[in-house]
Amino acid sequence: MAAFISGVSALQNGSVDAVLGNRCRLQIGQKTESRRDLGVRMLSDQSNEEVPLLVRAAQGLEVERPPAWMMRQAGRYMKVYQDLAKQHTSFRERSENTDLSTEISLQPWRAFKPDGVILFSDILTPLPGMGINFEIPEDKGPIIEAPIRSLADVERVHDLDPIASTPFVRETLQNLRSAVNGEAAVLGFIGAPYTLATYCIEGKTSRNYLVTKKMMYTEPKIMHALLTKIAKNIGEYACFQIESGAQAVQMFDS
Repeated sequence: MAAFISGVSALQNGSVDAVLGNRCRLQIGQKTESRRDLGVRMLSDQSNEEVPLLVRAAQGLEVERPPAWMMRQAGRYMKVYQDLAKQHTSFRERSENTDLSTEISLQPWRAFKPDGVILFSDILTPLPGMGINFEIPEDKGPIIEAPIRSLADVERVHDLDPIASTPFVRETLQNLRSAVNGEAAVLGFIGAPYTLATYCIEGKTSRNYLVTKKMMYTEPKIMHALLTKIAKNIGEYACFQIESGAQAVQMFDS
């Protein structure tokens, strides 16, 4: 399941402030703006005709037709992607190398011209910046280096600084905005807190989530503490993507 947020609308209506609090502010030249004020200014700077169809639809505006795009747009169904993946076998390299992630993000747009161009990334991408390391072995799925099973483990999870830990995300989003030149919406990509928490707790993909369920029933304080930290960091990460050029953000929840 994926939730969908218009970047400008999320900033404008204060939902981001609700996650991050008043401490989140941006310095624009000599003027300090809250993220909510920035959203209003971004919206007022563009006419409806200049805002991509998908973004206008997400904002609840009247549009000429429904926008069309796919949640998992880039990837293995395209031969051009298969050929690239043979040369660059690591998924993390493909998603964290700016040139590669830009190219992969643009492949389906060049082929089909959907109304959204989605950042090629992984929902786990921000985790190392929180102190949660992982790898993605080919054909095995993500593996968390040290699964979170105790309050002491949760305490080691720290605040995310996306500028320092995920600069490639900013660069890729900026590249995409330049490449599509307003012909489509550039979409960010994040994972919902609960989905990320299950990976952190289980240590890998799971069919039954037994470790997560046991924690929820027997150690709810650990679960709440972990979800609180992840939610705060993912809010920061979503704002970072919007500031970097994402016009809307897909939130993936499984």
